Amino acid sequence: MKDIRPITFGGEPDDSPLIIAGPCSAETREQVLTTARELSTAGFTLFRAGIWKPRTRPGGFEGVGAKGLEWLKEVKAETGMRVSTEVATRAHVEEALAAGVDLLWIGARTSANPFAVQEIADTLEEAGVDIPVLVKNPVNPDIELWIGALQRLYNAGLRRLGAIHRGFSTYGKSVYRNAPLWHIPIELSVRYPDMQIICDPSHMGGRRDLIAPLSQQAMDMGFHGLIVESHCNPDCALSDAAQQVTPEMLGYIIGSIVMRKAGQPTERLKLLREQIDGIDSELVEVLNKRMRISREIGRYKRENRMPVLQSSRFSDVVSSRVKAGEEMGMSREFMKTVLLAIHEESVRQQVEVLNERDQQQQQ
Repeated sequence: MKDIRPITFGGEPDDSPLIIAGPCSAETREQVLTTARELSTAGFTLFRAGIWKPRTRPGGFEGVGAKGLEWLKEVKAETGMRVSTEVATRAHVEEALAAGVDLLWIGARTSANPFAVQEIADTLEEAGVDIPVLVKNPVNPDIELWIGALQRLYNAGLRRLGAIHRGFSTYGKSVYRNAPLWHIPIELSVRYPDMQIICDPSHMGGRRDLIAPLSQQAMDMGFHGLIVESHCNPDCALSDAAQQVTPEMLGYIIGSIVMRKAGQPTERLKLLREQIDGIDSELVEVLNKRMRISREIGRYKRENRMPVLQSSRFSDVVSSRVKAGEEMGMSREFMKTVLLAIHEESVRQQVEVLNERDQQQQQ
């Protein structure tokens, strides 16, 4: 993918971020047009709205369907904004193209399905269009699957391609709806430096109060733009109400972002350090989850009268993890040191669980 072209529509400054804004779902004609008018007044030029909505469980609001495309056509005619929507099937693509949609994106659930992505790629190739297409990262942290989706579109002749980083699903409690795992889009950028990467702080944070800090962090890391959910009345939204902001608030958020100048060595070093800080935060969260599991293991061992320390188990773990680390370019000594420290803390956590039981019995 060496000849990827930037996603522009003319008139934008070369260094300006691409901002895509609009409601999670197109709900009613009035809601779509009201939101679009307010966004246009605030200076936004690229409108988004979900026409077809994949829901986790049946019974939720699954979008208004193709009739919503007529509302997008009205948005274009009245405000002059470009319009975009998510597609997941051949029919979605055909109907969106027929309605004059300017940009398409492929959602996280769809990008994880090679059959679905290939169907979309085939449909676009048959249509003979080079419409801009953005691909969200798959639900799980699998960069090869993400790249594979982009390659399928590239092989279909599409060149105006970009990626959307919306975070990755995790099990258990987290500050984020979808963990950022910034190192994955960074690796994508390293492999494909001409690929534009857009951040989706709405789905990443899952809360409107996280949109501003996540947007700033993405811009600090050199992302090329943002796709943010904005609704004229967020609290009444039929889907993802908690993560949507009003057009006025979005204007304030975007206006408050500090845009970093590229090309300065000190700025570059600052960005790299910020990336390290983000990854370190993720490491702490992962270690915290591991220690919670260690405490559960301690409770199991306590109930079944098992010893805390099991040397053979630790030996097997070290052997396999050290080998995996070496294959990724890390030294054997480093991997042993890290694993030993983690193991010692795990043992301490399990012993603490045992002591809690002893203290309860004494009381």
